[in-house]
This record gives sequence, structure tokens and C-alpha cells, in this order.
Amino acid sequence: MGTPSLSTSTTVQLWWLALCTALLPLLALHGTYLMAAVEGHVPWCLPYWDSCTSISRTGRHGTGYFLFKALMIPAAVMGALYWWFNGRWLRQQGAVGAGVRVLAWLGIGACLGLVLYTVVLGHIGDTFHSLRRTGVVLYFSLTFLAELLFSAALIRLPGPRVRGRRLLALCGLMLVLGLLSVVLQWLVHPLYDRIEDAFEWWFALLINLHAFGVAYLWWRTEFRARLWVS
Repeated sequence: MGTPSLSTSTTVQLWWLALCTALLPLLALHGTYLMAAVEGHVPWCLPYWDSCTSISRTGRHGTGYFLFKALMIPAAVMGALYWWFNGRWLRQQGAVGAGVRVLAWLGIGACLGLVLYTVVLGHIGDTFHSLRRTGVVLYFSLTFLAELLFSAALIRLPGPRVRGRRLLALCGLMLVLGLLSVVLQWLVHPLYDRIEDAFEWWFALLINLHAFGVAYLWWRTEFRARLWVS
């Protein structure tokens, strides 16, 4: 008879997961832009101010095409894990409610949208354009809703309430930015066409800044996951 296998458990800190979730998309965006500018596919500029290129354009050609996919798909996978553990962390802190239960699924849905956007980026045709737009809308909108629910749950907890207010203020800034883009698109469309790309860059930056705040909270609370090793 064989000896039965024994398994032991160990715990690992997870703050690095939140930190990578914040850093990797920003590295993908700015690294791809620099590569595209070096290779002459986009102009040299400050896209946050000059609105000289869209995020999509930086990853359509040359080395940037491969770099964007190589970084953004792992970022989406890490993001899905990040949102799954976010719901768990909130419950450990004592948060309750429907928002806590659904925010993980919203975040995972957003990451699936990011994968869709990344996979079809660089391909030509109306179908690919529609898929790309669907992916980016899902990513931005569902991530914003998940971050809003997370921040709202946080301010009801006694410990991290101050941090929750700051993250909620960040969500408010995202909301203002989104509403401003809609108003300009309706009322001053020529102006909106000139600055539309900058809105996209700023919104992507703000969304990922939220994860830095969460990484700090996970680090302060020594948030861990248990791993079983046989």
C-alpha cells in the first residue's frame, strides 16, 4: 500500500497582486506609446494634453502590436484575480450588502472586456471595430462601477473610512470626466473630436490609480491567501 500524501498549507501576502494590477496596464499603455513613437507610427507628444493619439492607435502596428497584447492580457488575468480577492477582503473587514457580492463579478466582466479589446486590436473591419468598442466600453464602465461599489462599502467600515473617502473622491473625478465628455460630444462636437483621445488617456490613468489605493489597504491589513501544498 502506498503512503497517503500529506498536504500542508501556507499563506502569502496579496498586496503585490493589487500593485501589479495597477502597474501593468500603465506599463502597457505608456510602453506601447513610446515604442509606437520610436517607430514613427504615432507622433511624439504628451497624449494627456495634446490628444495626439488614441490608446488603440499605439498598439495597431509594429512592435507595439505585440507589446500591448503581451502586457495587457496578463494584466487582465491579474485584474480578474484582483477583483475576486477584493470581495473577499471586504467581507473579512466586515462589509456586507449586495454591492459587496456583485463587485467581484463586475470586475471580472470588465477584465473579459479588456481581453476582447486587446485580442481584436489591430485588425481591420467593421466587425473588429464593433468588438473593440464593445470591449473598451465594458472595461471602462464595469471597472468604474466595481470601484464605486468598493469605495462605497469602504466608507461604511470604521477602520479604512478615510481611505474609502479618498477612493470615492477618485471615482467622483472619473464620473465628472465621463459626464464632461458626454456633454462636449453633444454640445461642442468639433471640440470633442480634438480632445477625445485625451479623455481616454485620463480615464485609463484614474481607473488604475484606484488599484494603488487598494494595494495600500491590503498591505496595511496584511491581507493573505492560503495555499495548499501537497
